[in-house]
Amino acid sequence: MERRHTEMTGGGTHWSEERWVALMEEVRRRALAARDPWEIVVRAARYVMRSYTTGFFMVSRFLPREQRDRVEVIYSAVRYPDEVVDTFPLASAERLDRLERWAQAYEHALGTGGLRDALEAGVPCFVAAFAEVVRSCRIPPEHYREFLAAMRRDVHPRPYRDLDDLVQSYVYGSAVVVGYFLTHVYGASAPDRWGDALAAARELGIALQLTNFARDVMDDDARGRRYVPLSHLRDGDWESPEARREAVWRLAKDAEALYLAAERRLEAFARDSRVAIQACIRVYGALNRAILRAPEAGRARLSVPFHEKWRVLPLSKYWTLPRAYLEPSGFEA
Repeated sequence: MERRHTEMTGGGTHWSEERWVALMEEVRRRALAARDPWEIVVRAARYVMRSYTTGFFMVSRFLPREQRDRVEVIYSAVRYPDEVVDTFPLASAERLDRLERWAQAYEHALGTGGLRDALEAGVPCFVAAFAEVVRSCRIPPEHYREFLAAMRRDVHPRPYRDLDDLVQSYVYGSAVVVGYFLTHVYGASAPDRWGDALAAARELGIALQLTNFARDVMDDDARGRRYVPLSHLRDGDWESPEARREAVWRLAKDAEALYLAAERRLEAFARDSRVAIQACIRVYGALNRAILRAPEAGRARLSVPFHEKWRVLPLSKYWTLPRAYLEPSGFEA
């Protein structure tokens, strides 16, 4: 989902920690007063997604309502920990403390009788709703633990030897398991295609993350992180513009092959999810190709204009987008 994690990629929005806390408390209050707390939390999760991401918000509009609601909840549950490690002005120990408290809230939510019970126990609304998705879609609970472990590794980053090291040590937790969450929501086209659907989710999750890394090298440098593997550098050179551009292009080429592989397995997913998944591949594939064409790759944060994202979307689904952007959530600041 956006910016770096879950790729799903961001539109430059950064909320303060205070705004996040105030929003979650307001959502919790309204949800407990409502007949259907799920609907209240979903509406807030949709507001989070719409605020933070253009591409992923657009493509998720093409899902059936029940799937879309769950995807929005998943996004909110991964967005907040990502903000803890990337955006909030905190010391390392404070970041780890926030992540530990969030992880404990997740475990608490899993042990409750449902969303309302979790909210009454003080569990933050987005992790409480995510625990509902875990239960209803039979997502292995350890996947989110792997995600949070990857977030902790971002607090004290290290270099990665090669692509395998990057994927196994970091991308698996930061992106692949998010793809697995989504696959449990989307479903497979047949019981014997479940393995293919998970394989496609892995390929697409890695591809999205690599595209984000290629796009965000300047931001990551500023945070003291480097996700471009050492094996992609020419003689270990990261300072010269030419060497940096070549390393970023190599990462984008790795992603390009994975987008193609994921698209070849598209029919492994349930039919009603394929339009959204294919749109995701096309939107982020367009960003990846823009990086591959750009002489300034590695020296500027590249993006795809909104009209180009629009152009790669299926014509039959255009009608869903204006309403999605115009409909108020009730949580606007």
